[in-house]
Amino acid sequence: MKPTVKPVNPNFSSGPCAKHPGYSLSRLPTDLLGRSHRSSLGKARLKKSIDETKRVLGIPSDYRVAIVPASDTGAFEMAMWSLLGPRGVDVFVWESFGDGWATDITKQLKIADARIHKADYGQLPDLSVANGERDIVFCWNGTTSGVRVPGSDWIPSDREGLTLCDATSAVFAMDITWEKLDVVTFSWQKVLGGEASHGVLVLSPRAVERMESYKPAWPMPKIFRMTKGGELMEEIFEGSTINTPSMLANEDYLDALAWADSVGGLNGLIRRSKANLAVFERFVAAHAWIHFLAANAEQRSNTSVCFSVDLSVEQVKKMVKLLESEGAAYDCGSYKDAPPGLRFWCGATVEASDIEKLAPWLEWAYEEAKRG
Repeated sequence: MKPTVKPVNPNFSSGPCAKHPGYSLSRLPTDLLGRSHRSSLGKARLKKSIDETKRVLGIPSDYRVAIVPASDTGAFEMAMWSLLGPRGVDVFVWESFGDGWATDITKQLKIADARIHKADYGQLPDLSVANGERDIVFCWNGTTSGVRVPGSDWIPSDREGLTLCDATSAVFAMDITWEKLDVVTFSWQKVLGGEASHGVLVLSPRAVERMESYKPAWPMPKIFRMTKGGELMEEIFEGSTINTPSMLANEDYLDALAWADSVGGLNGLIRRSKANLAVFERFVAAHAWIHFLAANAEQRSNTSVCFSVDLSVEQVKKMVKLLESEGAAYDCGSYKDAPPGLRFWCGATVEASDIEKLAPWLEWAYEEAKRG
């Protein structure tokens, strides 16, 4: 039977992600629109986003946080171009974004001593080979594979190299061990459902020390430069952004952070995300035709949840189109470079009740696609 009850919010895209429950554009302040981001008011609001980010996430007080251009991609590129080079690099790859960082390191920065540790979609590479004398580059959560690292025990505490972590689909939803990480990047449009184009760059004191003592051999575009005269440009980490940010997007982010407080802060966000995954886990356990791409439960993402389905490629496409045409689930097809299947965002801005309402539609769309 075709279901009749649909999710209240059928937005399951993995970026930009669903807005938080109760979101309203009309509630955002507009007094900064048309004002300079370098005005005292503009810098104060940007500094508030930095301070609130540190508070909500529990980032150590001696870590720097900056709002940077070009989303998570821009933030991670800034880090790689500014910090990599003086040591060998271990790159851990198990999906498309990690593969992109490996390509940049080997073909753009052309770091000769780069070891690429790669695994297929749905699996993790052998993390035990990480060498603390080398720099380490990895994604905490594979957005396009639904596979995450099961913690940070594999990262040496006494490391000499730096750890660079793309955490854009993990931060605000998973326990991040900040002391094990020297660089963390993410973007507003992921876990908190913010607006696009802005990235966040987090640097440990060890990363700052590297930045001030090391000069890369390659030319540095202006948009990547964070030092002047061999010293960190501290103003970047106090709200003076490198380029012109959207003050409306900044207010949108502050609104999302305030909502995070209303649901119990970081612990509340993590609980909500795990509860969303649990709904899918019960569904998969009850249906033999759908499978988590991440077979190992300890490595299973609770944000970008990826599935394989016992259908042909064309039948999977039909299933996705049926869910969209019925208004039951938007943007739930697997990433273009990933194996054919389904991908649903399960971060805290998604309601578990909407996933429960989605479940009958998944069964219906599967049967319809199977019949051809």
